Amino acid sequence: MPVEKDRRSSLYSGWYIVAASFVILFFNAGARFAISVMFKPLIAEFGWSRGTLSLAFFLNMTVYAISLIFVGRFYDRYGPKWVLIISTLFLSAGFMSIFLVTSLWQFYICYGVLAAIGMGGTAVNFLAAVTSKWFKTRRGLAVSLALSGSCIGQFALVPLFTIFVYRIGWRASYFWIGCIMFLVNIILAVLVIKGDPEPGVTSPSAKASRKNGDGNRDQISLHACLRDLDLWEAMRTRSFWMFCAVMFVCGSGDFLMTTHWIAYTTDHGISPTTAGNMLAWFGLMSLVGILVAGTASDRIGNRIPLAITFALRVIMFLLILKVENAVSFYIFALVFGFTFFITAPLTPTLIGRLFGLTHIGLIGGAVTTIHHLGGGLWAYVGGVIFDHTGSYHWAFGISMLMAGAAVLCALLIKEERHEP
Repeated sequence: MPVEKDRRSSLYSGWYIVAASFVILFFNAGARFAISVMFKPLIAEFGWSRGTLSLAFFLNMTVYAISLIFVGRFYDRYGPKWVLIISTLFLSAGFMSIFLVTSLWQFYICYGVLAAIGMGGTAVNFLAAVTSKWFKTRRGLAVSLALSGSCIGQFALVPLFTIFVYRIGWRASYFWIGCIMFLVNIILAVLVIKGDPEPGVTSPSAKASRKNGDGNRDQISLHACLRDLDLWEAMRTRSFWMFCAVMFVCGSGDFLMTTHWIAYTTDHGISPTTAGNMLAWFGLMSLVGILVAGTASDRIGNRIPLAITFALRVIMFLLILKVENAVSFYIFALVFGFTFFITAPLTPTLIGRLFGLTHIGLIGGAVTTIHHLGGGLWAYVGGVIFDHTGSYHWAFGISMLMAGAAVLCALLIKEERHEP
């Protein structure tokens, strides 16, 4: 009886972790995509070039990416609660202090450093790792449900922030974003996300999986006999580097588009409100993508969903290189948005499948570091290319070729449990 009680309790706590992660990501998504909404208003007030402002985003992503390694290590050692609390203090302080910015270097410090340090312990990859530890089977679905908060937050909040920016200004908008994130994150960290499950605690789906065929039991027994790989051991495998290449390309496309999307579409006569709505639909379609990816990873693995993701991106970049009007922009936003968060649920599930769960925080942090370094670098390069050529065509063309290379890298991942 005590064992059954513990299991029921663990399931209850596990789904509360999913719900808390959903809410945190719902509000933090607004902070993540605020830079696209604020892009032209910041340029208009200070007279900065797109490359100069994009450099702030590159700095943000670089500091954020480096912080992920430390976040992963602290999470593996101390659990999620204090990681979330400390990260929230940095993130909220960075956003609220933007209210006082009067020069470029101040914006670099507030957004590029303080907010970036805080993003590491409040973002998708961290909460995906937290959620993944509560589920043995159907892990992809559970992680997808948690991460869908970011998609719905983008859909609901980006149009709202667009209205706020043009009514109360970008300073007040950043300030209130920081306040909201502080309240939401701290409350949930204290009341809900208190720690990881005890060793051996599983959801009923894991218990049910033991009743499947002998092949499943043999596979589970085999995996149980293998020691989990640490980061340095994972780095000695080809699959790790193929996945890193995929994630670099993924980040480059993600942040090029989310940073420059509103500026790009308004250059072609789209109103800021309509462009914001496109970015919102971009976020809603990413919800469909992660739900499909999470379910697919449970059924057919991770390689095929990854390859399809980047094949779709090749087609979408080709579309806007050939046609630039409202219809093509909406198609791009919907289809590219579908691919946007697919790697989020696939990252912890693939890492767990390849290397085990013991060091998932550190290995996941390292892989996601590559993702965000690619994102920050390419968002900056996109701004520089625009400043020199007057368009984003070269940036989109190179992104299309990189997406094609990512298809090949995804197919080269050896999707099986790797031995130390």
